[in-house]
Amino acid sequence: MNIIEGFIFGFLGSLHCVGMCGPLALALPLPTNSSAQKAAGALLYNVGRAFTYGILGLIFGLLGAGLKLSGIQQWVSIACGVIMILSVVLPGVIKMPKSSNKISTSIYTTLKKKIGDSLNRKRLSNLLVIGVLNGFLPCGLVYVAISRAVTSNTISDSVIFMVFFGLGTLPLMFAVAYFANIIKSRFLHQMRKAMPVFIIILGLLFILRGMNLGIPYISPEFKEETQEVKCCH
Repeated sequence: MNIIEGFIFGFLGSLHCVGMCGPLALALPLPTNSSAQKAAGALLYNVGRAFTYGILGLIFGLLGAGLKLSGIQQWVSIACGVIMILSVVLPGVIKMPKSSNKISTSIYTTLKKKIGDSLNRKRLSNLLVIGVLNGFLPCGLVYVAISRAVTSNTISDSVIFMVFFGLGTLPLMFAVAYFANIIKSRFLHQMRKAMPVFIIILGLLFILRGMNLGIPYISPEFKEETQEVKCCH
């Protein structure tokens, strides 16, 4: 289930990836001496992103296991959905603490510098490094995917979801990188304009998921683990 769900989520969300990370994909130092090497470079870049998402799935899967044990997993899903919708309907109302913004800015600046340095190295293997670093860049869609990973039933489910989320973004992002010479910035701008609607839809799906309605893929039941207590008389 997590394989299908993660891939579909990533595939649909790749519109966001094109809008936000498209400029980086267009700037990739892909080999130009052969179509095969160019395709291999674009593939390595996207595999690197999927690898990073898997690492994030492991980290937040561990956190999700703790949330499941404390019985608040489904409430986390509902809260995430509400926050996502409010961020579109009431922009500017939900703000990150200044300390969080400083940390995020520091991480972004460091990653941006490392990626910039990597873009100047025209080696095929270096494209994998760029993809791995790209996966750590602050991204709203990745945050949403992480929120979903936190509500997974097991740690392995969380990792699988995040890996296939990354692979789901691969087809469109691969196309953008490979056909960079014919992609126009206007197309990337149109992708950004479509994001509010996409975020609201995802927010509604997160709320439904947390409502425990027993609908496959959309609102599966959260099964609480119980332990039998045996009393000796």
